[in-house]
Amino acid sequence: MTKNSKIPAQLRYRHLFFDLDHTLWDFEANAKDCISEIYTSYGLAQKINDSFDDFYRIYSGHNAQLWSRFEKGYITVDELKWKRMWRTLLDFKIADEKLAKEMSFAYLDLLPTKSKVFDYTFEILDYLRDKGYELHLLTNGFEKTQHRKLESSKLGKYFNGVITSETANSMKPKKEIFEFALKKCNGRIEDSIMIGDNIDADIAGARNVGMDCVFVNHTHRKVDARSTFEIIHLKELEDIL
Repeated sequence: MTKNSKIPAQLRYRHLFFDLDHTLWDFEANAKDCISEIYTSYGLAQKINDSFDDFYRIYSGHNAQLWSRFEKGYITVDELKWKRMWRTLLDFKIADEKLAKEMSFAYLDLLPTKSKVFDYTFEILDYLRDKGYELHLLTNGFEKTQHRKLESSKLGKYFNGVITSETANSMKPKKEIFEFALKKCNGRIEDSIMIGDNIDADIAGARNVGMDCVFVNHTHRKVDARSTFEIIHLKELEDIL
């Protein structure tokens, strides 16, 4: 763990805002399981000449690119949902919009039923709840989808509030979603901290409103996150909170 400042955090913070995907809920592992099932059920092995790993790698690239465009307001949520499949199929010379939309629907229906979380997720949430912190989720994910993930993974019981970009009508890193979240939980910037993996959304967003933040660097990236704290494993939150 690295710290940019050493403070008695247990005396300073009251409200802990967690990101969900890639921070607690293992999005990559769950998404890969889903795409694998869809790849099999739609017989894609017989339609393309590459392996599933190649298919998933290309899909992941399109997904990341389109999510970035969506978060910046360049495309709609509906475009995001099906065009990541469409672009992937096109790369394998399958120009079938109907198939892309069917696969997109199947993926969105299946994904939130998956339940893989990062190591020590339940233990750290138990620890923080037992210490008396108020735990909240602050996510750019879709309302219905995120609630289904919480139910499937049994994470929902830990959180006092779930704030999604849909309910806030704003997305991280915009100030409005953080202000909406603080108002909803009767919190103040001074006694709140954001915990997430996304530098552009979670960390930049927290810094935009003057909120302390923890960069959860599961993938050990060498970046200057300019966060208050940086950890590589959720257990390290015990040293901060």
